[in-house]
Amino acid sequence: MDIQKLANATMNFDQSVVNGKINSIRSRVNELEKHVKIDLLKKAIGFIDLTTLGADDTSATVEALCAKAVNPLKSLNNSGLHTASVYVYPMRFLDAKSALDKLDKEHKISRATVGGGFPSGQFMLETRVREVEIDVELGADEIDIVINRPLVLMHQWKELYEELKAFRTACSNKCLKVILATGELKTLENVYKAAMVAMMAGADFIKTSTGKEPTNATLPVGIVMCHAIKDYYKSTQRKVGLKPAGGIRTPEEALEWMMLVQMELGQEWFTKDLFRIGASNLLDNIVETIQSN
Repeated sequence: MDIQKLANATMNFDQSVVNGKINSIRSRVNELEKHVKIDLLKKAIGFIDLTTLGADDTSATVEALCAKAVNPLKSLNNSGLHTASVYVYPMRFLDAKSALDKLDKEHKISRATVGGGFPSGQFMLETRVREVEIDVELGADEIDIVINRPLVLMHQWKELYEELKAFRTACSNKCLKVILATGELKTLENVYKAAMVAMMAGADFIKTSTGKEPTNATLPVGIVMCHAIKDYYKSTQRKVGLKPAGGIRTPEEALEWMMLVQMELGQEWFTKDLFRIGASNLLDNIVETIQSN
C-alpha cells in the first residue's frame, strides 16, 4: 500500500470485536495457573525497556537503574535474567553507558535514549533530526522518536512519512522505535494509518506512547497496532516490533500485553527483537510478585 492509497482508505474498527478480543485476552490471563504466570513474568523481565525520563534524573538515579536492569532478581540468584534495555534522556545517556559498560560487559542490555523533540514533537524538524544524529554519535543502540501528532490529526500522511524517513536516515543502522502517542490521535483509524506510515518509513518498532500523555498504552490501540503490523508483514514480509509503554505498572497488565501479542501476532513475535514493554515501575512490581511466590 502506498501513501496515497493509505490516505484514501477507510478503516472501520468494530468496537464490539475489539471488546471481544480484550475480554478474551483477560479471560485467558485469569485462567493461567500460578506457576505459568510466574514463568511468564520472568520472561517479561527480558522484554522490559527499563526507563527513567524524569526532569530530576541524576547520575546516581541512572546508575541505580542500570544495576537493577542487570540483575533484577539478585536475591533469588537468577543472574541470567536482565531487562532488554535501559532508557534515559540524552543528557544522562553517558551516565547510563558508563554504568552499563562496567556492569554489563557482554553488552546484553541495549543502551537507549529518546529524540525527535520528545515528548511533544513540536520543535523544528531540523532540530529534531539533529537530536537523533547526536544520539547516534553518543553511541545509542536504540532511539525512540515521537511523531508530530498534528500531521496525523490533519491527515497529512505524506508529510508524516517524509519526516519519519528523515529520522530513519539520521538513525542510521540503529534500532528506531516510532512513538505514535496514540492517546492524542483521536480515532483508531488514525492509529492504524500512523502505524502504517511509520512502518513504511522504516520503523523497527511502533510504540504506543511517550508515557507523558493523559492516556497512554491501552489494549484497543494495541489490537489496532497489531492489525497494522500483520497487514504490513503480509505486503512486505518485514516484521516490525510492538512496544506498549506508559501506565503499564502491574504484573497483570504485563501479562495482558504478552497475551495480546501471542493471540494477535503469534509466537514469532514473542521475542525481545519484536516485543518490548516500556516501563519504570513495572519491574519492581514483577520482582515483588515473583519473590512472594
